[in-house]
Amino acid sequence: MIRNIAALISGVVFGLGLTVSQMTNPDKVLAFLDVGGAWDPSLLLVLAGAVTVTVVAFRFVLKRPQPVFEKGFYLPTRKSIDRKLLGGSAVFGVGWGLVGLCPGPAITSLAFGNTESFIFLGSMIAGSALAHFWPRQVEEETEVLQPA
Repeated sequence: MIRNIAALISGVVFGLGLTVSQMTNPDKVLAFLDVGGAWDPSLLLVLAGAVTVTVVAFRFVLKRPQPVFEKGFYLPTRKSIDRKLLGGSAVFGVGWGLVGLCPGPAITSLAFGNTESFIFLGSMIAGSALAHFWPRQVEEETEVLQPA
């Protein structure tokens, strides 16, 4: 139960951060991505803040024997860049550039009744369902670091 409460609180804080920074506003995001036109660099502050917090926090978090509410850390074991990674990144980037939303902000903006978010999330769910049927090799790409 405490794990679910911690996840809920984390999600609410994340959603509030996305809302305050205007990452849930597709027009703001598209203006940030329009570096050749009417570029709005204000989201660079959001990016800089996120990178700073991650760099500092991960130094401490990964020194812990295990997460607070989990048996171990789930970390990727694959270090190479392959076609699947590049292809997935490209699809994500194209979708973000066309619509101005990515999954986190789209889910958050549902609270505001943003029509684009409903369409985006429906399309994302449909794409995920289609990807489920796409032929692929199953590879083990994560490892769980258990406490010693």
